[in-house]
Amino acid sequence: MTTTRWAILGPGDIGGWFARALPRSTHGTLHGIASSNPDRAAAFAAMHGAPVTGTYDEILARDDIDAVYISTVNTTHADLAVAALTAGKAVLCEKPVSTTAAELERVLLTAEACGLPFVEAFKHRFGPFARALDATVGARDVHGPLHLAASFGFAAGERTGRLFDPEIGGGAILDVGGYPVSLAVALAAAAGIDPADLTVTSASGRVGETGVDEHAVATITAAEFTAQVECSIIETLPRSALVTGSNGSILLPDAFGGRRDSAASFIVQAGGRDRVVEVPTIDPFAAEADAVSLALLERRTEAPEMPWSYSRSIAGLLDDWRAGLDR
Repeated sequence: MTTTRWAILGPGDIGGWFARALPRSTHGTLHGIASSNPDRAAAFAAMHGAPVTGTYDEILARDDIDAVYISTVNTTHADLAVAALTAGKAVLCEKPVSTTAAELERVLLTAEACGLPFVEAFKHRFGPFARALDATVGARDVHGPLHLAASFGFAAGERTGRLFDPEIGGGAILDVGGYPVSLAVALAAAAGIDPADLTVTSASGRVGETGVDEHAVATITAAEFTAQVECSIIETLPRSALVTGSNGSILLPDAFGGRRDSAASFIVQAGGRDRVVEVPTIDPFAAEADAVSLALLERRTEAPEMPWSYSRSIAGLLDDWRAGLDR
């Protein structure tokens, strides 16, 4: 297979994780760095060994870039993704793709028209852990009706910066709410439920002085499925999750894994027995990159780990969650 030559759009902290992971991928190599700040791009490129730098337009115009990883602020994702796809590049985009479901749809329609891969980077969806969990739910080892309880939260400290700026898509729901929501979408799909059928039936939370949601809770439902999801940027919350059914449960002590390693195990409690499911860990950023490379090779627009139906459902649920808060 031809090596995928990557460019990172946005040389920040999360871009650094992707740059460090690419050497551990099977098919990718770091080739370019794009930024609105030339000095920042040059410093990042020197640190990570990328041979070319430039503005976003300059990097997207190059013939020696096959795919881009978008790691800028939330409100710029959609425009950069459309520009990259139109320029003939495959796209791996940090979550959320946009601050609205309508903007996500614009990106997906562009990817479809261009016939190029577009993948939303929910890193916990890539690798053995997610495949084993999907298979367990699909096999009805714990059967319905199913209920999921999941959360993701941390204490950011001072209420400054991008997390607390509504103009660039700040807030807990857009930053970390997608983690428990994406888990709900994937588990519902594994149980045979159409992700499009999931709806937010209740939402509550705290909106801070800067106008962003700082802590939020929602209930998501469909036939034979409910999920209680919670997120925060002012309080540390468990990153575990629990799926319960009529005959038992699935405990995920670490539901989302880390930036360096994916999650390693979960516990199925059914039929009066506990069964530990252990899987190999992988570098999730490298796995995301390889998913895009394989989609390019096989001329697919989607990655099975994170299909567009999941992204559409997540975006719609995040829209409704945010709209349900008292602001």
